[in-house]
Amino acid sequence: MAGPCSARLQGDVAAFTAALRTLVNNPQFSDVMFVVGREQQKVFAHRCVLACRCQAFCGMLGQAPVGSQDSSSSIPPQGPFILGNVQPEVFLAVIEFLYTNSVTLNSHIALEVLTSSVEYGLQDLCKLCVKFIKDTLSVEQVCEALQAAVTYGQADLQQHCLAFIEGCTAAVVRTQGFRELSDVVLARVLRSDRLAVDELDLVQAVREWAHVSSAVLDRPVPEVAALPVRELRLPLLAPSELVTLESYNQQDLLIPVENIAAAWRAHALRKGSGVPSRLCRPRRGTRPRDHHRHLEPHTK
Repeated sequence: MAGPCSARLQGDVAAFTAALRTLVNNPQFSDVMFVVGREQQKVFAHRCVLACRCQAFCGMLGQAPVGSQDSSSSIPPQGPFILGNVQPEVFLAVIEFLYTNSVTLNSHIALEVLTSSVEYGLQDLCKLCVKFIKDTLSVEQVCEALQAAVTYGQADLQQHCLAFIEGCTAAVVRTQGFRELSDVVLARVLRSDRLAVDELDLVQAVREWAHVSSAVLDRPVPEVAALPVRELRLPLLAPSELVTLESYNQQDLLIPVENIAAAWRAHALRKGSGVPSRLCRPRRGTRPRDHHRHLEPHTK
């Protein structure tokens, strides 16, 4: 006689997912509750689902809240667990993913869900967020997305955001998101040769960014702008533009005097002598000036 056979057969995944979706934030049979956000919205869940799907929740739910009389008991805590620093809509998106392995996103919460996915160690949710952000990227949100990508080490999203910025730089530098970039991320943007904007406009955008950062951080303009200013390509500016730049610079000291002096020296010597080659290289959106032909041999 032939030996017994075995096989793992797959049922209707859609029906299974739909059934589990009915349990999302459903108080029936729930055994744990969260109080979420400033709104103190109650969110109901099932400990076994959260624990088996997420190591962070497994650790959270296996310990009683600090100060609880049940801290030495073998009975798991019922909550409520207070999560004041997350929006209810964001937390519910995470819960939805844990129950159904899918998530409902919109452009208002995608970046925050990405943040939560990193905090909770949910790599698959992180990938879904990155895909959604890439597919729905806009001029208004690209800088915020880039900042998040750098913060959370999402290299693919970083490259996508930078390519998007390169394609519509003139519009991006006028957004609030641009003014809220960190100095490190702004410097990374300014290193690109493919920015579609003239250098004079970039200098003005960095000046506006620096004044906003100075006010927010309560630090002097030259201090907050030290890193991005190194990436401004001052030798590309015409003499008349450098004169105007010096006039503005007397008011806020945005650009170190030696940087401006190096740009003047490039004009006097009719080449980029003593200036890093990248600072003499026209960007994709740089308006041609007569003196650029003298800088070209230096950039080859």
